[in-house]
Amino acid sequence: MKLDLPDFPWDSLAEDKALAAAHPAGIVDLSVGTPVDPVPDVVRAALAGPAAHEPGYPTTHGPDSLREAIAGAMARRFGVTVDPVAVLPTIGSKELVAWLPTLLGLGSGDTVVIPELAYPTYEVGARLAGTEFVRTDSTAALGPQRTALTWVNSPSNPTGRVLPPEHLRKVVEWARERGAVVASDECYLSLAPASQRAVSVLHPDVCGGSFENLLAVHSMSKSSNMAGYRGAFVTGDPTLIADLLEVRKHAGMIVPRPVQAAMTAAASDDAHVVAQAEVYARRRSRLRAALEAAGLRVDHSEAGLYLWATAGEPSRLTVRRLATQGVLVAPGEFYGPAGAQHVRVALTATDERIAAAAERLPGA
Repeated sequence: MKLDLPDFPWDSLAEDKALAAAHPAGIVDLSVGTPVDPVPDVVRAALAGPAAHEPGYPTTHGPDSLREAIAGAMARRFGVTVDPVAVLPTIGSKELVAWLPTLLGLGSGDTVVIPELAYPTYEVGARLAGTEFVRTDSTAALGPQRTALTWVNSPSNPTGRVLPPEHLRKVVEWARERGAVVASDECYLSLAPASQRAVSVLHPDVCGGSFENLLAVHSMSKSSNMAGYRGAFVTGDPTLIADLLEVRKHAGMIVPRPVQAAMTAAASDDAHVVAQAEVYARRRSRLRAALEAAGLRVDHSEAGLYLWATAGEPSRLTVRRLATQGVLVAPGEFYGPAGAQHVRVALTATDERIAAAAERLPGA
């Protein structure tokens, strides 16, 4: 039986990628959010430390030291107090996003709500579980549908939009009235400037101090350049976390022990996270100015790893025009029909490549 899944969207960029690669000065690939900066020394040292020499199986829940370090980071960085018992390491955040509806026991008759413009894996997760899914940013538009899971994402992929606490609080209240789970994808939360007031769904201003039916998903890929390590975690409602842990134990979904050690080190050190956020802020400023000088309008894009830009034309035309300059970006249609006239421009290139892209854009 073949699963009902969409085509992998980036495969459709092959011709544009080849065109951009033909540029005399080489391609500037801004189509994916893959970190390019060095893995912090503290993380690499932990990966190669004592945990690398232990031959036995790690635990699905991870050691106390890892979960305590993550709880400490949540408190310091986001003003959120979580019980270390309610922290669960995952094999990257994409794995959890894709399988969360299934892990929660959802299926036919359930509905998953995803943002109108969204990371494609939210839809994939709904399809894997056999649920219905609805794209909307307005809970008022849902009517009487039986909603089991609602995704929110702030700062957003692809738009970089930051949802204010008031908005998140309304979503939480709406979901609780219906007994639905709210899963908040907070993978870019560490990359938001203080001026934007980006908050976790677990912040008291949002949840009122109760984590009931709330899950916060965090990744170390972006904040600590650990995409290759596949280190992430989910925390929130202790009952939900316990249920997820039980299923993952049966399924063998275990983060390798050396990666658990690296995650502990990353969660214990804030300096490298602050430094990485500053790097992306500089790249954002440089690239945004160049896009606007080239006649594109940049919408939202307050935080995270992306600029959400439009030339007022079908996104594939913009992708092709930029590819002729040796710059590859992602068409907004990857993230939903509402992105048909936008492109997503990633900040995940070296300073030299960001500068090259800025210099190639018309108007530079």
